[in-house]
Amino acid sequence: MSPRWEPSSNIHRGRTVVYTLQAHLVFTPKYRRGPFTDEILTRCEEIMRAVCADFGTELVEFNGEADHVHLLVHYPPKVAVSRLVGSLKGVSARRLRQEFPGHIHKYLWGDHFWSPSYFAASCGGAPSAIIKEYIENQKRPG
Repeated sequence: MSPRWEPSSNIHRGRTVVYTLQAHLVFTPKYRRGPFTDEILTRCEEIMRAVCADFGTELVEFNGEADHVHLLVHYPPKVAVSRLVGSLKGVSARRLRQEFPGHIHKYLWGDHFWSPSYFAASCGGAPSAIIKEYIENQKRPG
C-alpha cells in the first residue's frame, strides 16, 4: 500500500483559498560578522514578529547564532516572500541600529546591516515525493 498524503492541521482558510504555506528563511549580517548577542536576538525576534503580523503572516519559529538568524514563517498566498523578506530585513536593521548603536557599530559599519542575499526554502506538509506519487495515482476521467 502506498503512503497517503494527509493534510496538515496547520491549514488556513481564506475567502477563496485553503492553504498551508511555510518558508524557512536564513539571514546573515553583512560580511557574515557576528553582531548578535542573546539580547539582540531577542529584540530581533520581537521586531520580526511585529513585521510578520503587519503582513498577515505568522512567525512560527525564530532562532539564531552570532552570525545568522533562522525563521520559519507561515504565510498566505497573497504575500510575496521577497517583499516579506525586504520588510523583515529593512525594519529590523533600522531598529537594531537605533537601539544598539555602539554594539552594532563594532561589527558593522556603513549603511548596511544584512547581507543583500538570503536563503529561502519552502517546507511543511508532505515530502514532494509523496505528493508526486499521490498526483500520479489520481484516476483520470473516462
